[in-house]
Amino acid sequence: MGHTSVSMSRRVFVGAGLAALTGALVGCQRSSTLELVEPGTGDKRDDTSDAVLSKKKIRIGMEAAYAPYNWQVSEASEFTIPIDNVAGAYADGYDVQIAKIVCEAIGAEAVAVKQSFAGLIDALNSGKIDLIIAGMSDTEERRQSIDFSDPYFIGYFGLFVKEGSKYQDATTLAEFSGAAVLGQKDTMLDTVIDEIPGVVHKNGVDSIAGVFSNLNNGTCDAVTYNVENEAGYMAQNPGIVPIRFAPGDGFKEEVPCNVGMKKGSKKLLKVVNDALSAVSEEERQTIWDACLERQPA
Repeated sequence: MGHTSVSMSRRVFVGAGLAALTGALVGCQRSSTLELVEPGTGDKRDDTSDAVLSKKKIRIGMEAAYAPYNWQVSEASEFTIPIDNVAGAYADGYDVQIAKIVCEAIGAEAVAVKQSFAGLIDALNSGKIDLIIAGMSDTEERRQSIDFSDPYFIGYFGLFVKEGSKYQDATTLAEFSGAAVLGQKDTMLDTVIDEIPGVVHKNGVDSIAGVFSNLNNGTCDAVTYNVENEAGYMAQNPGIVPIRFAPGDGFKEEVPCNVGMKKGSKKLLKVVNDALSAVSEEERQTIWDACLERQPA
């Protein structure tokens, strides 16, 4: 099924100029609610990189249920990696292609470990996975528990309403004052709602599917979404309409995605950042467009 591709001008990928942005940007749809792990003291922390760099298989934590970033399929292809903890299953998506690039630089094979998003940091720190590549963003809170690469993707937030909604022709966030707005919990799709003045912030739900189910059932007025997958969401949910905000009147928050690794992984961090920066902008766009074409309906 074809989808409209997203212009590179809407998305920023890692490059020489992005390294300085990593600490300033806050993140990708996924805000941690986990108890923080004590980070230790700066340069006194041992470099944990060798434990990962010496492996022949790198376990990549992801939901395998968050297209176009990652999703589960039943057949292997040139685009997939096996899901280690689900028999006969494979993972595909943009995160998977990034995982392949990173693991090739390490000299290892990538395998996915299917894990709830909220449990990824705990799984990393307990040794169940080696890297997080799951549409997760570097945030100040998360940085107390793990380290992050430079961004490999930056996206944006928007709002969907049902066709015929009284909010359908809105062009500013202010026009949603008093509206009941819903997002996916434990993510920035939920926390970004507070940018809307006077909003009725509904309690978040577990999944994107649940978010759209609530919108379609009329239990909320609008839902947040990642605009880079707008065409996919509209194909999957007939009768929803994206709000077209006037310049400067939409959400201010940007959504970087970063590779997560254990605290103190200095050598590993350099390998990952070097691998990401070596991928051209044209190749990244091609990979993204192909994932939009392959993602499940």
